[in-house]
Amino acid sequence: MSSSSSWLFSPSCYPLSIDSSSSSAQLLVQWLRFIFLSPCPQRVIISTIDIIFLLSFLAFAAHKLYSRFTSNANSASSITKPLLQEKDSDYKVTLWFKLPLLVTILLAIAYTVLSIFAFIESNLASWIKMEALFRLAQAITNIVIVVLLVHEKKFKASKHPLSLTIYWIGNFVITLLFVASAVVRFVTVDEESRLELNLRVDDVFSLVNLPLSVFLFIVAMKGSSGINVVRMHDVVESSRTNHWISIDRTMSPYANASLWSKTIWLWMNPLLNKGYQAPLKLEDVPSLPLDFRAEKMSELFQRNWPKPEENSKHPVGVTLFRCFWKQILFTGFLAVIRLGVMYVGPMLIQSFVDFTSRKDSSPSEGLTLILVLLLAKSVEVLSVHQFNFNSQKLGMLIRSSIITSVYKKGLRLSSSSRQAHGTGQIVNHMAVDAQQLSDMMLQFHPIWLMPLQVAAALALIYNYVGLSVIAALLGTCLVFVFTLVRTKKSNSFQFQIMTSRDLRMKATNELLNNMRVIKFQAWEDYFGNKIRKFREAEHGSIGKFLYYFAINMGVLSTAPLMVTVLTFGTATFLGIPLNAGTVFTITSVIKILQEPVRTFPQSLIQISQAMISLGRLDEFMTSKERDDKAVEREDNCDSDIAVEIKDGKFSWDDENGNVALRVEDLEIKKGEHAAIVGTVGSGKSSLLASVLGEMFKISGKVRVCGTVAYVAQTSWIQNATIKENILFGLPMNMEKYREAIRVCCLEKDLEMMEYSDETEIGERGINLSGGQKQRIQLARAVYQDSDIYLLDDVFSAVDAQTGSFIFKECIMGALKHKTILLVTHQVDFLHNVDSIMVMRDGTIVQSGKYDELLKAGLDFAALVAAHESSMEIEETSEKAGDSAQSPKLARIPSKEKESTADKQPQDQPKSDKGTSKLIEDEERETGRVDLKVYKHYFTEAFGWWGVVLMLAMSLTWIISFLAGDYWLAIATADDSPIASLTFIIVYAIIAALACIVVMVRSILFTYWGLKTSQSFFIGMLHSIIHAPMSFFDTTPSGRILSRVSTDLLWVDISIPMLVSFVMVAYFSLVSILIVTCQNAWETVFLLIPLFWLNNWYRKYYLASSRELTRLDSITKAPVIHHFSETISGVMTIRGFRKQSEFYQENIDRVNASLRMDFHNNGANEWLGFRLDFMGVIFLCFATVFMIFLPSAIVRPEYVGLSLSYGLALSGLLSFTITMTCSVENKMVSIERIKQFTNLPQEAPWKIPDSSPPQNWPSQGNIELNNLQVRYRPNTPLVLKGISLHIQGGDKIGVVGRTGSGKSTLIQVLFRLIEPSAGKIVVDGINICTLGLHDVRSRFGIIPQEPVLFQGTVRSNIDPLGLYSEEEIWKSLERCQLKDVVAAKPEKLEASVVDGGDNWSVGQRQLLCLGRIMLRRGKILFMDEATASVDSQTDVVIQKIIREDFADRTIISIAHRIPTVMDCDRVLVIDAGMSMDLMCMMFLHKELRTETKTINVQLLPIPIFFLNQTNGLKDALQNNFVHLSKHISTLLVQ
Repeated sequence: MSSSSSWLFSPSCYPLSIDSSSSSAQLLVQWLRFIFLSPCPQRVIISTIDIIFLLSFLAFAAHKLYSRFTSNANSASSITKPLLQEKDSDYKVTLWFKLPLLVTILLAIAYTVLSIFAFIESNLASWIKMEALFRLAQAITNIVIVVLLVHEKKFKASKHPLSLTIYWIGNFVITLLFVASAVVRFVTVDEESRLELNLRVDDVFSLVNLPLSVFLFIVAMKGSSGINVVRMHDVVESSRTNHWISIDRTMSPYANASLWSKTIWLWMNPLLNKGYQAPLKLEDVPSLPLDFRAEKMSELFQRNWPKPEENSKHPVGVTLFRCFWKQILFTGFLAVIRLGVMYVGPMLIQSFVDFTSRKDSSPSEGLTLILVLLLAKSVEVLSVHQFNFNSQKLGMLIRSSIITSVYKKGLRLSSSSRQAHGTGQIVNHMAVDAQQLSDMMLQFHPIWLMPLQVAAALALIYNYVGLSVIAALLGTCLVFVFTLVRTKKSNSFQFQIMTSRDLRMKATNELLNNMRVIKFQAWEDYFGNKIRKFREAEHGSIGKFLYYFAINMGVLSTAPLMVTVLTFGTATFLGIPLNAGTVFTITSVIKILQEPVRTFPQSLIQISQAMISLGRLDEFMTSKERDDKAVEREDNCDSDIAVEIKDGKFSWDDENGNVALRVEDLEIKKGEHAAIVGTVGSGKSSLLASVLGEMFKISGKVRVCGTVAYVAQTSWIQNATIKENILFGLPMNMEKYREAIRVCCLEKDLEMMEYSDETEIGERGINLSGGQKQRIQLARAVYQDSDIYLLDDVFSAVDAQTGSFIFKECIMGALKHKTILLVTHQVDFLHNVDSIMVMRDGTIVQSGKYDELLKAGLDFAALVAAHESSMEIEETSEKAGDSAQSPKLARIPSKEKESTADKQPQDQPKSDKGTSKLIEDEERETGRVDLKVYKHYFTEAFGWWGVVLMLAMSLTWIISFLAGDYWLAIATADDSPIASLTFIIVYAIIAALACIVVMVRSILFTYWGLKTSQSFFIGMLHSIIHAPMSFFDTTPSGRILSRVSTDLLWVDISIPMLVSFVMVAYFSLVSILIVTCQNAWETVFLLIPLFWLNNWYRKYYLASSRELTRLDSITKAPVIHHFSETISGVMTIRGFRKQSEFYQENIDRVNASLRMDFHNNGANEWLGFRLDFMGVIFLCFATVFMIFLPSAIVRPEYVGLSLSYGLALSGLLSFTITMTCSVENKMVSIERIKQFTNLPQEAPWKIPDSSPPQNWPSQGNIELNNLQVRYRPNTPLVLKGISLHIQGGDKIGVVGRTGSGKSTLIQVLFRLIEPSAGKIVVDGINICTLGLHDVRSRFGIIPQEPVLFQGTVRSNIDPLGLYSEEEIWKSLERCQLKDVVAAKPEKLEASVVDGGDNWSVGQRQLLCLGRIMLRRGKILFMDEATASVDSQTDVVIQKIIREDFADRTIISIAHRIPTVMDCDRVLVIDAGMSMDLMCMMFLHKELRTETKTINVQLLPIPIFFLNQTNGLKDALQNNFVHLSKHISTLLVQ
């Protein structure tokens, strides 16, 4: 050290080195250098600044206090007010206030500790006293600043005081001088120079203090205190003057962000800040940038789809590559950059060890090494997170294009393709396959990067240990071979998992769609066990896969240790010297080598899953589509022919082409009304489907002139309001809308509904009666004002009077000038149509007008004869004329009824909830995930002992690895006495123990995770199938399916893995910090801000990320639900040509879902980048301390150990926090599943102490006593006090207007809805005291909608397998299906597809009848059981019921007069009456025989109410004409 620079190292306050003989200019420079760079003057200057600041603060405070005590004249004087104050205001504390406060507190604590150390030194020389006073002044000043900042918050100061701003600026300038002096001392000091210990400590502290001073300088220049003050008058004024200002904040900031903002994710700040202040809502999350939206992706996918001539075998994969090759190349470039810098750190370890072990090391060399380390790690951190973000963004775009393309394909599928794939499987294409391809993008590049990474690592190892690299290569190859073999086996498990999941999802979807029927039949156990069986197969495959994965991860986790043992053992054998630098460089390289070894099998698994998904998607996307050219359509044509078919042959099967329909010549003129009639299964609906183009056209010509409206036989209703269903995408035309409602007889229904046409319809129209659904979809068709109407049996679900009204006012009224093809079984209406087509076995066997066909005889005459026979009344010419008047008479309400209706609003209970929504918004937690959710998950399998065991195993893992590394440090020290052989043997033993610990832990974790997930599934399934019917009425199936698919997938696989990673990561992080701080104690000062910032960043991030994850889960369900709804109604959608509107709705829902995904990914990388970069800064500071401290304090081998650990810190820090956040985000799935494990439950299925006798009900007596029913607690009464008694064996017909409550009565008797009041007594037992299955299994029912389940004829007619084959055939014979089933090659094993779509509606209803034939219960309920069959079949069914159920009690809801006439008594329900005026009439059987010859006269009749029943019998006996009128119009006025 030269004498000229002695002032830099001397604590003296005298200018020893100033040469007074120098010139004036030189003398000035020397003095300035001494004053600003010498230790003592620097401390004097900053202490002076401190004292001036403190004095100004004390003077101002004293002035304030003095003024308060002395000023009495003006209490409001400004001088007596608080230091800082804002009145009439509110405030919000931001980060700009909290961070300066925290930094000042840290500085106050640090200076206080340092001053105490200075004062307690035994040798208090003058320099020590100066140092102690300097530190004390700094401590006091920072304490005062803390008090001042607290004062600012208390009095809402929006700006810092001028004195504080000046102090921070001055302090920053002096700190720069301190740092400059410290750097010069570090660079120029040598071993001979003995620097003062306090000076060395101050120099270190100056470097630590620099970023804090820079931050406080920025705060001072900014001026704002970080307290946002909102003055009330400003708010009011702003709202008055600036109401017109509108800023578009809907677009994501990413769209307009700068390159710098995109590089470090600054564009995420506004959303994260909003989420930190309050829980995010759907509307808070910005929309996707235009280039990322679903419509763009769909268009791009379609544009790049291979042309037919290319004959591509893998079209989906080819298309995705063509669409996104640029993005794939960019992410590959980022991966290569990362690869280029990832080995820089290990390469520097040897240099750092050499630097600390050499005595002639230059400080500049050390600083250069640190700068290289900082640069390399910074580039690595940035490239890693940019790679992750861009890969996830690419995955999101792929998922978007797949979902939209699958949806579009679903709209174009042919009927046979749709049946082949099934709704559940197609939903899996959207939910699972698209996600698999999305996830693959993170694992795509590691496949080809692996050889490069391994080659680079082996080259480095060879550079240090020569031929010993062969051992490393051999060990690595063994690990690769092991993982490849295991991965190949894992692929088969993956395929099994996906197959089992498909089956389970199909079964679950079927259960949810048909829950009402399943509950009626008490089949919950059967279907629950069916799902459990599929789940057990799936769970078994998941278990095999996860155990394989656990062993793989165990091997891969210990592979670096084993490869290290092999390498060092070989080096020892070859006599290659091993020192600390070499050892820890190689261990670091091998740890990095662990990444490709670990990710390669994962990548292979992900790639294999993606390939399976691509194969499934290829199969789906290349499925046969409906041929749009099969039907020639002309919207505006001049031809007189509206519908024309020439030599047509059609099939429902695209492949085999079995002819199902033949039409030689069919012409329907414009404005003509044509009826299509025939027996069940004759091909009536197929004829309409051929006109729509839904059938595969084998040959012939089909031409349609004009727009088409289609009304399906099975009603398809959207989950929307009644108004939205009727408008169906068209703008509102009030006049046309009201007319559509009137002619479809919906006015009274809307009056009965609390919210009229704003009432929301449940999923699949679940809260409407069959007739209401039919009339709403008819109104939808009427409102469309099309040219041609295809109406498929629209009268099947409505009563006779309503049917007559609709035929007259709608068919013959509003649509009188339209072309109509009407499929019907109602022979009464055939007089008024222009032509009739009679079908048999898929062909038109007769065609003509009513009279012509009647004279010709054959099939039509047989149908009419069957109808007349079923009526048991002679048809006369007068009846046809008079019946046309019935609707008009029916529409005129009696005065008595009007008066009661007027009173109704006063008596009707009001809803508790003022909303028209039936489907409730999905329950969503806000804020952090409740600790109870964590407890619920962690203790589900083995309680707290399981948690303790998992923690203990994780801790043992880390300790075993630490032991190995410390042994390396000790054994390779320069002065180590340990022999080479001993070193290798001990190291190998430690490695073997570590392998055993890791393997056992992996297996235990897997077993724990599997047991937990299965427990959750069983609980959720149990809760769902025990839930009341009201739950399914108000919960879309998509909401349930998302929990049993996506959420359960997280619980099965992801959450156990994440929890395992988090435990190890936290222990690893603690071990790194312990090792680093042990060898560089100064870094302890950095731990406080490091931990605080990590915790703050975590909380700041989680506040938004948690809500984004929840919103993501909520927005995914509507995509699935909308798709399921679309597939079920695709014929209607295509019939109306509404594909584009539905496709747009899908686009909107996908965009809403993906914007959550996009911003969640952005938030993840925002956090990860910041945490990793903090880790880099911490590592660099720690390295500075380690290499510049004397080797006596820090040994070189420990520098190597610390650096080998510290290099992992940057990645591990963000990995730990990110994994922790991922666990919390994924815990949302546990939260959602937990919601569905605690659903309200219906009554017990079995009550052991209250079981009915085995033969109950033996008589079939039913008694209702003041029965009152409401659908849900917040809705009005539906049945308002019914009391009646039914004798065993009675046949009761229940009639009433559509929507009057007939089906509700049956639901109550089956206890699908529990009575609000009253009793239901069957054979002397109150059924409300019995278990539900004891009630439901003893009753028989044929429901309103015939439901078949996927499987076979046998599994549908006898699901529980209780009956013999002979009994089944006999049942089929009795229900007129034996010939149909026997004609199929598979007989009883004949296929029934999802929903029974390969059977006609009439055949489905007959199969449902066959079920009841087998059960033969004492009480039978029939809910419009013959609505979808022709009159001839109806006659046969009624005869079968009379014969087979002669001694049974039958309650039959019917719209047909013959069905009513066949009953002993009739119960009429009119829901329009008030509770005490419920209209009930019982017509005695003996009267029926006397009405056989009566000509039905449609005359007015008095209405008899409950309190008039005593005289009812006499009145009816005296007026047979009135009786006939009452029956024919079903007594509804």
